[in-house]
Amino acid sequence: MIEASPSTPAAAKERPLALSLLKLARPHQWVKSAFVLVGPLYGLAEHHQPLLQVLVPALLTAAAFALASSSCYVVNDIFDADADRLHPRKCRRPIASRQISPGLAWGYAVVLLIASAVLVWFIPPAGEQSVRGLVGLTIGLYVANVSVYSVWMKHWVIADVMGLSLGFVLRVMGGCAAVAISPSTWLLNCTFFLAMFLAFGKRLGERRTAGPDAAGIRAVQAAYTDDMLRMAVVVTAVVTLLSYAGYVQANEAHYTDPMVGNFNLLWLTILPATFGMLRCIVLLERGDYDDPTELAVRDRGFAFSALVFGIMTVLLIAQFRLQASA
Repeated sequence: MIEASPSTPAAAKERPLALSLLKLARPHQWVKSAFVLVGPLYGLAEHHQPLLQVLVPALLTAAAFALASSSCYVVNDIFDADADRLHPRKCRRPIASRQISPGLAWGYAVVLLIASAVLVWFIPPAGEQSVRGLVGLTIGLYVANVSVYSVWMKHWVIADVMGLSLGFVLRVMGGCAAVAISPSTWLLNCTFFLAMFLAFGKRLGERRTAGPDAAGIRAVQAAYTDDMLRMAVVVTAVVTLLSYAGYVQANEAHYTDPMVGNFNLLWLTILPATFGMLRCIVLLERGDYDDPTELAVRDRGFAFSALVFGIMTVLLIAQFRLQASA
């Protein structure tokens, strides 16, 4: 284990190597791979494929994306180690705190990427159609996108946010590829703008918590202003909700129940979605969090709205799937 420098946080000095490697993979970020399940989940109501035929390839694809993203995080931390040491929280990351050497980190990144490829190999075909090639392609494009982001896009205003958002879109496309369904344009729009909302929100949160030092933490912050980020967060939140509303309306035939006057029950999910988005804006504006991912885990109000949205969506899909098969 590498000797910690005097600036290394005390918690990092005593951390076992295995725990440092786990922390380096950022398992808390694996929640983003839930976007892989979006297409297959809604496809259960629209395409009526057998449940196991959807869940097994979707979960394997989500796990493959999680490992590939961890590999990318490791490489990103290698390049960002110097900047991370200036951040009050990121300075505790294993490479920034000199708990793990860059050489070991490079080897670890390769192992994670190989593990991702192995999971792709085990994805079963959708009927008689092999989907491994398409899933592997989306993961390859995801890794390429993250690599371009790490080297170039993260230094360019707006391009940095669009690059990150494209990664979420590729997750959705990978999940659709795994079960051989075509992603809805409304769904891709919603994913893209939701990811932009999260990225702009993170930059606004950083400016709220770091103040004038924000540019030292993330160089592109020098090109942003508080007012610009505020506007971008609100605009992308509104467009996300409108895109989701468009998806709900476009798929009205799948979620209309004659028992309730042919009302599109999926519309009800717009209520917790709206509450969650607007609450996220309030908390970021106040500077309570500098990362929407952290907010989603720690804030009870947002977590509750997300839970209600998820439960309502799953129950509605299950209900109409049963009605279609009856």
